Amino acid sequence: MRNTLIIFFSLCLNISAFAQEAPTSFSLQEAIDYALVHNRTVKNAVRDIEIAEEQKWETTATGLPQISANVDYQNWIKQQVSLLPGEIAGGPAGTFIPVEFSPKQNIGATATLNQLLFDGSYIVGLQAAKVYLQISENSKVKTDLEVRKAVINAYGNVLLTEESLKILESNKAILESNLNEIQKTYENGLEEEESVEQIKITLSGLISDLNNVKRLNVLSYQMLNITLGIDLDTNTTLTDDLEILALQYTSLEALAADENVENTIDYLIAQNDVESKDLFVKLAMSDGLPTLSAFVNGGYSAFGEEFGFFKDNQKWYGSSMFGVNLSIPIFSSLGRSAATQQARIDLEKANENLIDTEQQLKFQIATAKSEYQYAIEDYSNKKENLELAERIERKNETKFFEGISSSFDLRQAQTQLYSAQQEYLQSMLDIINKKAELDAILSNLNN
Repeated sequence: MRNTLIIFFSLCLNISAFAQEAPTSFSLQEAIDYALVHNRTVKNAVRDIEIAEEQKWETTATGLPQISANVDYQNWIKQQVSLLPGEIAGGPAGTFIPVEFSPKQNIGATATLNQLLFDGSYIVGLQAAKVYLQISENSKVKTDLEVRKAVINAYGNVLLTEESLKILESNKAILESNLNEIQKTYENGLEEEESVEQIKITLSGLISDLNNVKRLNVLSYQMLNITLGIDLDTNTTLTDDLEILALQYTSLEALAADENVENTIDYLIAQNDVESKDLFVKLAMSDGLPTLSAFVNGGYSAFGEEFGFFKDNQKWYGSSMFGVNLSIPIFSSLGRSAATQQARIDLEKANENLIDTEQQLKFQIATAKSEYQYAIEDYSNKKENLELAERIERKNETKFFEGISSSFDLRQAQTQLYSAQQEYLQSMLDIINKKAELDAILSNLNN
């Protein structure tokens, strides 16, 4: 029986651990979708919306009926004494009689209902709570856009380092083979020592680049994991290919995208700022309006020389009261006027910022489109350059081993090839990143 229970609990723990384990294999779209749920910044943006919703209800509740209760118990350790003129009891004039008016113990319980009937700041507060919720929702959209862009950048960087590793490993193997062959030729006296040294120099630089890319590869995976919202050292696998992604992200339609900045999230956020500043003006003005509230309460009190308030024969005395309060601000020594003017100045600043945001967004969109178009053009150029560099390197290698060209010419051709390879990889990543940047400015979450 004991063994059965151990096995049962072990299975439960394994199932629970399996259910909570994060996926480790991602396409780019899967990575984006996962991050938009699990990224820590996104999670906090969702919490901000929840806070705004609760704050909206908190503000609404202040204008709804408020009920409070109060229980007050008093026990005179030394009772207070009042003095009455002695004449009341037939005593001589000028004398006083000490009297204890209240019993030694008393208790009272009261319930009060308060209702706000009119308050200008309450009306403004309701509007402000709604705007605050809109700000939080727009902030969430902005966060999603930034996280999407960050995932694309991080995913692309991983693919870039992976492709770089493959190319550098291949180049290293070719160079080592060449060095081995040249070394044998030199040992037989058919090649100069400089040829061996030139290849060694090239190989040394290549190994250094390879080691650096290996370190960058580890860091790029860690950066992606952080962006996804999973553990830093998770062994993540990427299923997309850099070149295929570059082709997928090449879209001439994006260059003709609608440039109406009023649909962008940055413009909406700036518009929210104008709305909030306008509400501050209304709030400052509402301070000059009267406030009207009403209340009704009821309660019971009991008195005694000893604590016997829960006995059946204890007498309780009921009381009830209704009241209305009207507060009218009359003169504030121009304090309210100054506060209103400050709020209006802030509103003017917000309007100026909105115009500036509109102009900045138009410029950013134009710049992003230009850079995206250049990335597309540069990709074609770098692809052609790579093909040329490969042909030049092959020709120089053939000429070198035939004794027609020098080792210096071969090294120059190899260096040019390695540079062209990295530029080609970078051009593919640039297409992906520039498209992501354009989508973020245009507030496109699904492109």
